[in-house]
Amino acid sequence: MADIVIKEVKTKKDRAVFVDYPNELYKDSPYFVPAFFGDDMQDWDKKKNPAFDYCEARAFLAYRGDEVVGRIGAILSHKANEKWNTKRMRFSQVDFIDDRAVSKALFDTVEDWAREKGMTEVHGPLGFCDMDREGMLVEGFNKRSMFITYYNHPYYIEHLTELGYVKDTDWIEHMIPLGDENADTYKRLKRISDAMLRRTGFRKITTKSRKDIKPYVRKAFELVNIAYAPLYGVVELNEKQIKKYTNKFLPLVDPNLCCLIVDDNDELMGFGVGAPSMADAMRKSKGRLFPFGWVGVLKSLKKNDTLDLFLIAIRPEHQGSGLNGVIMEHLYTGSIKLGLTQAETGPQLETNHKVHSQWKMFDVEPHKRRRCFIKQL
Repeated sequence: MADIVIKEVKTKKDRAVFVDYPNELYKDSPYFVPAFFGDDMQDWDKKKNPAFDYCEARAFLAYRGDEVVGRIGAILSHKANEKWNTKRMRFSQVDFIDDRAVSKALFDTVEDWAREKGMTEVHGPLGFCDMDREGMLVEGFNKRSMFITYYNHPYYIEHLTELGYVKDTDWIEHMIPLGDENADTYKRLKRISDAMLRRTGFRKITTKSRKDIKPYVRKAFELVNIAYAPLYGVVELNEKQIKKYTNKFLPLVDPNLCCLIVDDNDELMGFGVGAPSMADAMRKSKGRLFPFGWVGVLKSLKKNDTLDLFLIAIRPEHQGSGLNGVIMEHLYTGSIKLGLTQAETGPQLETNHKVHSQWKMFDVEPHKRRRCFIKQL
């Protein structure tokens, strides 16, 4: 059997192979959902990803002969290490066949570079920032993924354990059943929302189109920087990143599923945003929007049964106050209007008790768990 050869991704053609590899590895899996192909291509392009302002990164492919058998990215976030007083290298976008020689060669490559850069730990999977996919699936392998999360085979966990990686933290994802306007949960949320708005004097912005949402997008990401600051590995988004993620998510936002709460000075106190699931459309197009992928995405935004919850952020002084109830009532109302019958959360840190407490009134199912692993070098 041919030896494993690790090649660094250097050209645009190499990047395309790197990004497309999961589509080949998981072509027979009904649970895998690809990310946007173009977004992943840009992530590893120094000219197009603003995170390179404070990150160094390299991507690698594992070959056996002419066959690609694995991939891994390595990200050195100087901003994260400075903020958290660490010397850590991140591994990212890792996939491999069930072969110990392949996984060892990939992780040895990342660990060698980490040592060259003076790092003492390797952890992941993490992205360039908190807006990117993070966490390796450890529970929920028989559940369909979201395009904002990774999917991986169960054998990944055994490989990492044998390589000396251990748990650092976990994220949990929930599936939330939704009823109609007569459901007790909805009625309770409506009472909480109305009472909260009366008590605070806050108001919800009326949005009928994405044009109405756009003036608040910058404020929303500024609020994300504040609200998410204490969370694991999070660093502040810079100006260029805010523009990048605005362009990525704004076209997907339905005004029915976007809640913006402001005070008397029109300052954003909290927001929540979601979209009908694009999982089926992304699978069919393999993450490619062009030439015909957008057709499937647009159809999924109009005809669906699942709400994907992207972001919810509340000013720290109002967290736990019931303001999240206003957001959930708005998203629930929009879901009823669009015929959505369930909602799926993105990954939420297991230690973030405030966010987990908001699901207690629902008959919620914690149906996936993903993990950030770490290894001391």
